[in-house]
Amino acid sequence: MSIFRPSESSLDSIREPVTQELKKFDGVFREAMRSQVALVYLITRYILRQKGKRVRPLLVMLSAKLCGEINDSTYRAATLIELLHSATLVHDDVVDDADTRRGFASINAVWKNKVAVLMGDYLLSRGLLLSLQYHDYYFLNSTSFAVKRMSEGELLQIQKSRQLNIDEETYIKIISDKTASLFSACTDIGAASTTEVPEKRNLLKAYGENVGLAFQIRDDLLDYLGRKSILGKPTGGDIKEKKLTLPLIYALHQSDRHEAQQALRFVKKGAKQKDVTWIVDFVRKNGGIEYSLQKAEEFAANARACLSSFPDSPEKQSLLQFVRFVIERNS
Repeated sequence: MSIFRPSESSLDSIREPVTQELKKFDGVFREAMRSQVALVYLITRYILRQKGKRVRPLLVMLSAKLCGEINDSTYRAATLIELLHSATLVHDDVVDDADTRRGFASINAVWKNKVAVLMGDYLLSRGLLLSLQYHDYYFLNSTSFAVKRMSEGELLQIQKSRQLNIDEETYIKIISDKTASLFSACTDIGAASTTEVPEKRNLLKAYGENVGLAFQIRDDLLDYLGRKSILGKPTGGDIKEKKLTLPLIYALHQSDRHEAQQALRFVKKGAKQKDVTWIVDFVRKNGGIEYSLQKAEEFAANARACLSSFPDSPEKQSLLQFVRFVIERNS
């Protein structure tokens, strides 16, 4: 039996309570990226053509609407988040020497690294200036803390990838900082745009943190399970990049010493495809897949619990459905 199940929580259905608001957001975001410099204008148009799933603005909008009425500050919050996210993607492609992004050639592939780094800086500065213009200091504090955590998480992962000595606690720390921090900022500032009640903000902030952890564990699992977009075949991308993620970390601690050492040797030397196949089998045999699924479900349950005190509404249902989407996605 296939481990994948068709998701009952498509992003289209999750967006329904804020469909009109997201359409308006697209215009606000486009305006925020505007520049009189021809090269900047050209690159921002190129970025806008690569429109992603807009998951982070969606979380901002749903969190805001759960707590009150969406307003101008909500659109600024979503724009700040998406500008920050776009900047990190541009910078990540430089760091990873990536050639593509969302089916398009990456900024660094088209305009080279120097332009890409400066473009990422431009996007970040636009978000900061937008918040300063309207004195959105809470937004700035939340997102600045997220950027700090994201940077620390990336650097810790690089350090541990070189040493190949990561344990589960360190892995959770890395993905909490690298991924969950921005999800948490989304739901935090979304709520802050429509309510002054600290308890509501804190619950939604915790929801974002937990759903972000589940999201990253699922993402790491797909490296072993295979993604729908590549015909369901395990890619082994993390293995080839010498990243120890939860499925492999758990398997290393469950297997006998000889096999664990063999797995680490394959990772250390730069695994070829036949080595990747061996490691995927090793992880399956030693329970790494099942354990990682269990951990993702635990964080998903924590995220759902954060919403329990909110009255039922379409926005609450969408946030609950988003948890299921995260757990069941296969691409």
